[in-house]
Amino acid sequence: MKLLFSEAKPDYAHYIFPYAIWAFPEPGETPADLFNAGFLPSSRQLDRFYLCRQIRIALGKFTPTSENRRILRKGETITAQLIPRAEFEFTTARREFCKRYTDAKFGTSGMSYERLDSLFHSPVTSHVLRFTENTTGAEVGLATLYVEGDRMAFYYYAFYELAHANRSLGLFMMTTAIKHFAERGSGHLYLGSCYSDRALYKTQFAGFEFFNGNRWS
Repeated sequence: MKLLFSEAKPDYAHYIFPYAIWAFPEPGETPADLFNAGFLPSSRQLDRFYLCRQIRIALGKFTPTSENRRILRKGETITAQLIPRAEFEFTTARREFCKRYTDAKFGTSGMSYERLDSLFHSPVTSHVLRFTENTTGAEVGLATLYVEGDRMAFYYYAFYELAHANRSLGLFMMTTAIKHFAERGSGHLYLGSCYSDRALYKTQFAGFEFFNGNRWS
C-alpha cells in the first residue's frame, strides 16, 4: 500500500503536532489487507483509507457472554438474513425507513438521501443484513456490510426501528452479526472506530481487539 502523511490540526499548547495517515491500495492488495494494517475506508469506493483507533472482533475467540446471550434473547422473535447487495432492492420504503432513523438519531442534516443512495450502491456495501420481526413480518432493521470471503467483514451502518419493543435492538443487531460471522468461520468482524465513551459498547465482546497505532492489541 502507498502511504500519504498530511498535517492535521495541531495543539501547540501541549506540544502535539499530529499527522493524518492515509493509505491507498496497490495492485494485488484487497481491502482486507488495509483493514488488517489498521486502516478504515474513507472512500466508499474502497480506494482510500485512514489510520485510526478502530475495533475488531477476533471471531475464533468469540464466545457469547451472559450479557451477550441476554441481548440475543431479547430478539428471539427476530430473524436475520444476509443478502448480497446485488440481490437487495433499496426500495423507496427502505430509503424512507433509513432516513427517518438518521433524522431521529443525528438530525436532519446527518444523512442526506444522496448519501444514503451512495451507501447502498457503493463497493463498501457488498451485503445487507436484514432483520425481520417474525410475529408481524415487519422489517425492523438493516445493516450494511463489506464482506471479503471468510477473511473479514466490516459492520458499517445500521438502521433500525427506534420504537421497537426491543429497546436494545441496535445492540442485538451487532451481536447477531458477530455471532453469525463467528459461526460461519470468518476471521474478523470490524466495528469501526472508538474514540468516545459512547462507543465503548463495542468492547464488550470476547475476542475484542483495538489498533493502537502500531499493532492490534
